Amino acid sequence: MKEELIALKSELAELLERVNDLVELNDLRAKFLGKKGKLTAILRRMGELPHEERPFLGQLANKIKEEIEFAIEEKNEKIKERIKKDRLEKEKIDVTVPTKVILGHRHPLSIVLNDIIDFFYGLGYEVVEGPEVEWDYYNFEALNIPKDHPARDLQDTFYITDEILLRTHTSPVQIRTMERNKPPIKVIVPGRVYRSDAVDATHSPVFHQVEGLVIGEDITMADLKGTLTAFAKAIFGEERRTRFRPSFFPFTEPSAEMDISCISCNGKGCRLCSYTGWIEILGCGMVHPNVIRNGGYDPEKFSGFAFGMGLERIALLKYNIDDMRLLFENNLRFLSQF
Repeated sequence: MKEELIALKSELAELLERVNDLVELNDLRAKFLGKKGKLTAILRRMGELPHEERPFLGQLANKIKEEIEFAIEEKNEKIKERIKKDRLEKEKIDVTVPTKVILGHRHPLSIVLNDIIDFFYGLGYEVVEGPEVEWDYYNFEALNIPKDHPARDLQDTFYITDEILLRTHTSPVQIRTMERNKPPIKVIVPGRVYRSDAVDATHSPVFHQVEGLVIGEDITMADLKGTLTAFAKAIFGEERRTRFRPSFFPFTEPSAEMDISCISCNGKGCRLCSYTGWIEILGCGMVHPNVIRNGGYDPEKFSGFAFGMGLERIALLKYNIDDMRLLFENNLRFLSQF
């Protein structure tokens, strides 16, 4: 049996030299180490040996088995390495071959957001962000919207718990910014917001807003109007005219809706502006004293203004897109226009 075990090792070494692929190697593994393999057949005869010979031959058999397993595994790694090398040679890319390179395009929302940020950067504003999963306190109560306030009925909110929700606007960052900083404050807050709306040409349950907040001493409505008028001209063209209509928001007082002269008819009246000559683009107002107080400031000393716009709405108007869904479908023919 000793001679059989030694001969088995020599036989394997000779056969391994002729193996060229993994299939042959697996067959060879089964031939020597399988349930019906040669080594297994020898080990089954151990019980026939005299008791005093078993320990020595058992140790020899285990050693031979380990050497066979090592030799097969070593050959396995060599074959795999050769296959990998051959594949790399065959799949090698010739980078000198002329080809047509198709450049990507910025998404229209990214283009418009960058334009907005660039404008407000130029006025000394800082860009800040906040969590999309928000506390009810920051989303409503701190913004002068208590639990029984009718304004809550205007927003279909995705609640996670009674006190945690997906934010319905970027305004919660106003309070968070005031809590962390001392005035003066000049920030814009771009971000994703959520409302339970059905998807159509002008609505989506997920959309983007850009919030603006200025807090300091002696901030007036004139500062608000001057800033937003300059913004409208920078985004929609110098010829654009603006107007401010009285409105209501719980977190500002007084509040206003800002319109621009129609980008299609330039104020003459057309289907786009419902023949009024004006298109609403954002809401704004002077920060309510309660909101200033909730942010940790003295409303007798500090005042400010805030504004909020839908990024999708600005993009639709700027590029004359008639369906908001196009901004989310990632159609390459649509995106390549930008």
